Amino acid sequence: MTRHQLTLGSLRELGTVGLVAALCGAYAATLITTSTILTAMSSTEDGGAAAGVFLSVVAGVFILIALYVGAVVIVNAVDTVVSGRLRHIALLRLLGASGRDLRTSVMRGTPSVGVTGAGLGLVVGTGLTHLVRAVLVARGTLPRADYPWFSGQLLVALAAISVAATAAGWLGSRVVLGVSPATALAGTMADRPPRRRASVLRAAVGAIGIVGGLVVLGLGALLGESNPGAGFVVAFFGAAGSGTGFLIGARFVIPRVVAAASRLLGRDPASLVARRNAVLDPLRTTRSTMGLVVGVALVTTFASGTSALQHSVAAWELDPARRAEASQMLAVTSTVMICIIVISSVIAAVGFVSTMSLTVIQRHREIGLLRSLGFTQRQVRTMITKESVALSASAVAFGILLGLVYGSLGAQSLVGSQSPGIVWGLPVTALVAIAASGVVLVLVASRRPARRAVAVAPVEALRIEG
Repeated sequence: MTRHQLTLGSLRELGTVGLVAALCGAYAATLITTSTILTAMSSTEDGGAAAGVFLSVVAGVFILIALYVGAVVIVNAVDTVVSGRLRHIALLRLLGASGRDLRTSVMRGTPSVGVTGAGLGLVVGTGLTHLVRAVLVARGTLPRADYPWFSGQLLVALAAISVAATAAGWLGSRVVLGVSPATALAGTMADRPPRRRASVLRAAVGAIGIVGGLVVLGLGALLGESNPGAGFVVAFFGAAGSGTGFLIGARFVIPRVVAAASRLLGRDPASLVARRNAVLDPLRTTRSTMGLVVGVALVTTFASGTSALQHSVAAWELDPARRAEASQMLAVTSTVMICIIVISSVIAAVGFVSTMSLTVIQRHREIGLLRSLGFTQRQVRTMITKESVALSASAVAFGILLGLVYGSLGAQSLVGSQSPGIVWGLPVTALVAIAASGVVLVLVASRRPARRAVAVAPVEALRIEG
């Protein structure tokens, strides 16, 4: 057993880190390789180089977004794994290990798994993209040209993913420093509330960012009535400020959203326990849902913004042919952008499923106690499913709300001067797809943890050390 496994456990617990890094790598490889293919087309078709350069810029932006979401998921995954092994870490502290040494072992384990996953993802993404390119060339859709098989930007992407995994491991492992040797002697793992001063400061900064950012976003939409260029810039900084505020104050906002949604679960024993578990640990609740909120908000923002622009085009003074052409261009652009950004939601969904599975594994003693008190296997499955419903539904609903606000006001800052009033973007098709994806996510996130939970006999579960 290696040193990092003493802190993080088996590689199975780090599977989320490797999978997320692999998804980021495949995503980056697909965008980078596609841009190099389009650039190579410049020798046979006009406009290929311009398209390649444009896609390179777009790829860089969306790769950074995917890296950000991936880093959030990795932080949550490492934090969840470490939180489930606090007594084990406390025992290592009792045997003489320092908190900084243990945190260093976490930081060594996370990047190694992340780099391995990223490398595999880059290879798979590059190979699949070239396979599609070869098929399109054979069919005559793409011209025959000397397409490069490798781009130096892939190494840059590998380095970026490695840095993101290292930083995420450092942030996710900060809980290790707070574990004392006395915890191992106490025999129980008490909750450690955050320091009051730090909590008050975080709440204040988060509130200022949220309120101030939304005010600036609204001002940008109003400024768009007279100066669209300046209005969009102001709206961008407002969205960035409020988004940063939500991230900083997430532990105060998200648990309250989940608590409100949990009241709709019902009043039976399984629902009451699910409601309690969903908000029992505010930090765990935030870790479980934050990445999903970000992913859904990004997709909804693009869909809502494009929908608002399409409604605005209908009010422009254009002849029918030009109006139809503008609407078609916006529809195609929206589809391409949503397809590019949806990988961020996939990464967030992977993190949510993994976090649910890990938290259920860490609660085997609690589940065993419930079984001993008379809970049936069906009630245990219902409890876990409803907890997943409360968390995922809250994240999806909150992300959709944020996306509708950002997308609509962002579009208003661009075309407010050409449209009467505020045009709200309500992309019904995208919202239905997001809701359906949320249902699938609940089923996937709850099925395996529930099956694992009911497979353990009550007496055996009670013997597991938490």
